[in-house]
Amino acid sequence: MSSSQYDAAYRRSLQDPEGFWGDAAEAIHWTRRWTRVLDDSRKPLYRWFVGGELNTCYNALDRHVEQGRGDQAALIYDSPVTGTLRSFTYREFRDLTARFAGALVQQGVRKGDRVVIYMPMVPEALIAMLACARIGAIHSVVFGGFAPKELATRINDAKPKLIVSASCGVEGKRVIPYKPLLDEAIQMAASKPEHCIIVQRPQAAAALMPGRDLDWEAAMKAATPVDCVPLAATDPLYILYTSGTTGIPKGVVRDHGGHAVAMQWTMKNIYDVQAGDVYWAASDIGWVVGHSYIVYAPLLAGCTTILYEGKPVGTPDAGAFWRVIAQHKVNVLFTAPTAFRAIKREDPEGKHIGRYDLGSLRALFLAGERCDPDTLVWAQQRLGVPVIDHWWQTETAWGIAANCMGLGMLPVKPGSPTKASPGYDVRILDEAGDVVPPGKTGNIVVKLPLPPGCLPTLWENDAGYVDSYLSRYPGYYLTGDAGYQDEDGYLYIMSRIDDIINVAGHRLSTGGMEEVLAAHPDVAECSVIGVADGLKGEVPVGLVVLKAGVRRPEAEIVSELVKMVRDKIGAVASFKKAVVVGRLPKTRSGKILRGTMKRIADGAEYKVPATIDDPAILGEIRESLGRIGYARE
Repeated sequence: MSSSQYDAAYRRSLQDPEGFWGDAAEAIHWTRRWTRVLDDSRKPLYRWFVGGELNTCYNALDRHVEQGRGDQAALIYDSPVTGTLRSFTYREFRDLTARFAGALVQQGVRKGDRVVIYMPMVPEALIAMLACARIGAIHSVVFGGFAPKELATRINDAKPKLIVSASCGVEGKRVIPYKPLLDEAIQMAASKPEHCIIVQRPQAAAALMPGRDLDWEAAMKAATPVDCVPLAATDPLYILYTSGTTGIPKGVVRDHGGHAVAMQWTMKNIYDVQAGDVYWAASDIGWVVGHSYIVYAPLLAGCTTILYEGKPVGTPDAGAFWRVIAQHKVNVLFTAPTAFRAIKREDPEGKHIGRYDLGSLRALFLAGERCDPDTLVWAQQRLGVPVIDHWWQTETAWGIAANCMGLGMLPVKPGSPTKASPGYDVRILDEAGDVVPPGKTGNIVVKLPLPPGCLPTLWENDAGYVDSYLSRYPGYYLTGDAGYQDEDGYLYIMSRIDDIINVAGHRLSTGGMEEVLAAHPDVAECSVIGVADGLKGEVPVGLVVLKAGVRRPEAEIVSELVKMVRDKIGAVASFKKAVVVGRLPKTRSGKILRGTMKRIADGAEYKVPATIDDPAILGEIRESLGRIGYARE
């Protein structure tokens, strides 16, 4: 395998970023070309493609119709929880989007206005996002079913003119009415939307408030389709809120120009897909992966994208993903490692895989949580295709590090998301800001400027952007992750900086310990947290979920896990306690809530995270930690 194509692209992206990204921008349709590729006049606030004009919705839908792809499927909606399967051609999807854009205009929404989208995984959510982009409104998608208080906080920050929602969401076998949550959030919020447009789903109808609420179907019937409007490359496309350390969410801003260029570039160069390919990001539109790789990137690239309303297991079984791949002839799947850990737990031998023809699948990409080597190797062996772990964040919109398949795939090293993607000058720094030697863990940063597509700022908060990301190491973006680079330049993302624990003066990575635990043949999933200790400062504690069908005594397994960590990492880790749990608390995007578990273990006050998949699990964790002497009141 040759790395010459990747090496040349990476080198040029750092030495000549304007030339590199200027060439990439030629793949996008511009109504007016840029005057400067990179504007560095307001360091550290950089802007890309200044002076340029385009429309993201036009590039995602209209141009494909005009170029002869009107009859190709743009979107396949597959909802096992409702028994619904529907396909939309590019022409149909453009027409629906243009009509809903007209409905927004009819309700007084104009360029620069904000629209909050509080929706389940239904096609109308994508139509609403693209309709906003069509008219220059700024959308802010909030996970459907979010708690009213958290939704109200986002409404207050974004100050939307209008909210688009649905009567309910469907989570497995549960129907969750959204409208009461939305009504409560609006009542709590200081900023009130003028109107709400509600999609009535058959699983649960919602009562509409006269004068404020409109029915989606009625609004569509009354609307006149509208054309795309030209927008500045630096105009905001969307705001996506990510939890802040202060408890106040940070509104990550994405602009039109840099975002469109980066999204289109990644489809060919990272994922190695072309127009006409079927691409499936098994994620949620409320998360950045959903924005980038369910909605914008696949459509910009002329692919068929899949919107899946279901789970990796339980809808109906651990073969759900394989059914979707076989039925829709998926070429590339992108999901979170936690999804594969769930599948592996239920079907460790991969028996369900044999029931389906997965001949169309060329590659699996994983991101969202650190992928332990055991899960990656399991997927490689069962699927027989390249399994690519890549690493990125809400703030960046696309991979900071990846094995760029379109630039000549590099050898896979399990545990590593490979090397920095073109455009990202990644460094590993110590506390003093000095570069650490290969193999040593430090703070991962990216030298400014960040490439196109990354956040240029936070919503109406330049100072907060600088303070949160750019102040600790001037001239660098602080990722908040800790890890190291090996001698070959491969990156290893070990944990969040906050998850580096200090055991009797030794800085240790919880991610390294999790890697050891995950290699145990009976362990399906695990997490390691640092718990306060009077003698050592902190000590690590493991929480493990066993594979389905394991019948061995838990004490025996825990003893083996303690020995494995001692053998692999050493006595210095002081790893002496682990507990078997039924499941781990996670966000709806699949991230394990380590910080919350740590606070429970320490007996400290904690707030139930708004993004948690199931709040009831925290009581189970408290009880489990109590069995080994933690979670004291």
